[in-house]
Amino acid sequence: MSDQNIVILGSGMAGLGAAHHFHGAGISTRMYDKNDYPGGHTATFVHDTGFIFDDGPHISFSKDGRFQELFSDNVDGKFEKLNAYVNNYYHGAWVKHPAQANLHNLPDELKTQCILDFIEASKKDVVEKPANYLEWLISVFGETFATHFPAVYGKKYHTVDADQMSTVWMGPRLYRPSMEEVIRGAVFAETPDVHYISDFRYPTEGGFISYLKPFMEKTDMRLEHKVIAIDPKARTVEFANGVVESYDHLVSSIPLPDLIPMVKGAPDHVREAAAKLACTTCITVNIGLARDDFTPATWTYIYDEDICFTRLSFPHKMSHKTCPPGCGSIQAECYYSHKYRPVDVTPDELIQPVIDDLVKIGLIREDEEILHTDARLIPHANIIFDLDRETALPIVHDWLNSVDINYVGRFGEWGYQWTDEAFKSGERGARQVIEKM
Repeated sequence: MSDQNIVILGSGMAGLGAAHHFHGAGISTRMYDKNDYPGGHTATFVHDTGFIFDDGPHISFSKDGRFQELFSDNVDGKFEKLNAYVNNYYHGAWVKHPAQANLHNLPDELKTQCILDFIEASKKDVVEKPANYLEWLISVFGETFATHFPAVYGKKYHTVDADQMSTVWMGPRLYRPSMEEVIRGAVFAETPDVHYISDFRYPTEGGFISYLKPFMEKTDMRLEHKVIAIDPKARTVEFANGVVESYDHLVSSIPLPDLIPMVKGAPDHVREAAAKLACTTCITVNIGLARDDFTPATWTYIYDEDICFTRLSFPHKMSHKTCPPGCGSIQAECYYSHKYRPVDVTPDELIQPVIDDLVKIGLIREDEEILHTDARLIPHANIIFDLDRETALPIVHDWLNSVDINYVGRFGEWGYQWTDEAFKSGERGARQVIEKM
């Protein structure tokens, strides 16, 4: 192994992607994580009740053959390959996803107005350079659907209004149906599946973290090391436990708003730019039930603003070994953000409201036999693509480049990255370091 002193901060997908690439190049690394468990945002928690929950819903739906093979090898080929069925809950109606191509179950008046607006929108060119996300939504879907569905869900998920968001994050995430698809989806209950996630893979045993464990053997991992200061001139990292480590090259997946204040010499304008970057905080409420027949869905989007959770996922649908035999599980996501909707409850205080709302939407019974409950706070969940991001991010990245701190992953690149994209981001970061060596 090379004698280069490589330090990686963070043990999630991006950090492990970097460690994997360095290891393949014959370069040893040391990895540090503030938690007492590895995996970062892709950690898994196994409970004495027999229920297994990931730190938020994680699946692998990469079409990249190399990535599929990597993950398969890491679990000795023991994974579930499943078709995703996704639905939506809208004011008492269960609507197949994506809703824009499945209006059938909606009230007649709303359905009619959505169709009329779709027709009008289809007569015009889509706005090429929309001022914000809301303008794009109305241009593509018409005002009724845009303001009743994606704008409302986006506010619950991102905690900010659609007219305060950019459109750089979307990619394939919002399906644009043809007019024929809209009409057929309004008339017929059964429609073709057009969701961008058609199938996915998930480890049979041990939760999502099982995919990552072999990567952890490719680095010297040190847990319970919370970074409190980085000196890019002295090339040292100081931790809360008193340890100070030197480095030749540093790769960080620490969220940028947390990272910049810790870097000695960061100018005021860089600190101010980092403070403008926003992400959501998620409280996940995990519930284990004595039955597994309460939903056909793999996950469900919730549009109602008076329901406390934004999305539901069902781990027992991903692998039956995430639960005791015959049991089912629900993970509810409730979103907040420091910038737009500060957390005003403890995780445990959300457990009963989530149960009450699950009853309210008819997913579980009032007398449901509940075998497990727990709640977790995820301080950094998803990037908020508000209008501040577009001007603030280049300032932060340019300065980090100037002091030779390599940033990777969702929270280093500050982008909308799925698991494989975060891993590849770590690999790119490692390649950039190797090019400098």
